[in-house]
Amino acid sequence: MRVNMLRLHSGYNSPQNPYKKAILLTLTLVLTTLIILHYLYDNISIQPNISSPLYQSKSSVNPDSIRMKLGNQCNIFKGEWVPYPKGPYYTNESSCAIQEAQNCLKFGRPDTDFLKWRWRPDECELPLFDAVEFLEIVRGKSMAFIGDSLAGNQVQSLGCLLSSVAQSVEKSYEEHPRSKRWIYKDYNFTIALLLTTHLVEAKGANAVSTSPMELHASPVELHLDEVDKAWSTQVQDFDYVIISTGHWFSRPLMFREKNEVVGCSMCGKENITDLTRKALRSTFRNLLDRKNFKGTIILRTITTPHFEVEDSRGRGNCVRTKPYKKEELKMDWDVMMYYLVEVEEFLAARSEGKKRGLDFKLLDITEAMRPRPDGHPNHFGQPPEMRFRLFSDCLHWCLPGPIDLWNELLLQIMKIKGDGLNWSV
Repeated sequence: MRVNMLRLHSGYNSPQNPYKKAILLTLTLVLTTLIILHYLYDNISIQPNISSPLYQSKSSVNPDSIRMKLGNQCNIFKGEWVPYPKGPYYTNESSCAIQEAQNCLKFGRPDTDFLKWRWRPDECELPLFDAVEFLEIVRGKSMAFIGDSLAGNQVQSLGCLLSSVAQSVEKSYEEHPRSKRWIYKDYNFTIALLLTTHLVEAKGANAVSTSPMELHASPVELHLDEVDKAWSTQVQDFDYVIISTGHWFSRPLMFREKNEVVGCSMCGKENITDLTRKALRSTFRNLLDRKNFKGTIILRTITTPHFEVEDSRGRGNCVRTKPYKKEELKMDWDVMMYYLVEVEEFLAARSEGKKRGLDFKLLDITEAMRPRPDGHPNHFGQPPEMRFRLFSDCLHWCLPGPIDLWNELLLQIMKIKGDGLNWSV
């Protein structure tokens, strides 16, 4: 099955006529059903042990066994957010580095209810994040996050979750100073953030820029057959490689292969959308073709931005203080189509990777983050005097905040191989 990816827009919902909506919704339901069936037939299995709500374990590496209603299967990516009055694992004053643009409480966000929700899968309970367990699993290993500023957002979340147990030493890469490493000496563990906008070589893109003016900049040139050296020259020896991309593809793009222009996006031409998937395909191909690469490859799926109430400058804001109710959820068709492209390319790469004995896993956070418009910085990522001079941020996530779920889920999918569990998408 192939899915042609539509152009991602800048974040808020655009109107669609009822006929188009009906067709798109039907297609989405069919495709989503097929993907879910693929999950189930791949045997996501966990053995039950339900002595407590958060499931205790006697082993040193807790398998956090989960009760199931459908055989022994539980899809931890499908569920709902429920009230959790205990609040987050850490605060913005904990001993960890939080980028100011995501430090919402520092800059006076008045509400804290967004911190008092917890993800609950439909068929089980998600264990709390255990920093000691995580660090024991990765002792003597290394983990690379390959992506843009949202990958950095997740790295900072992970650093804060681990800060109650261990502190890290930060270092930069000499050739790519924007990429960073954090070394946990007590565990001989390294986290790396290898910044890249599109995974492939991109000329005219800034991986750390959050300027909304980039939306209307000159087209970025993407060399679809050349992966970005910012990550490809560093990734060989990592034990875990976590790949993410997505929202940078909403900018004007010029596609090149063998240095020849082969298409463009947001340039007024038709039938060019299928080229975007080649960035993911080239990334997976680069890893699959490495003879000595033995790492676990994890794809973190795209998240939905939550821009609402368009303002005079063409963007919106995100002022909500609670998650959406189910009846309030809107279909972001462009994000959904990109998500389906991600899953399709992931499954193709995983199928080939099995022949080499490589481990592929999907960190599927798309559905879980759809109901959380309350988790973004909005105007609280800068000092009050700058608050209404700059655009709101409804793409990145407050720390602490809903993004901490990504690392709760990451811990669970990492435990599969070590615990003898059979869980792969």
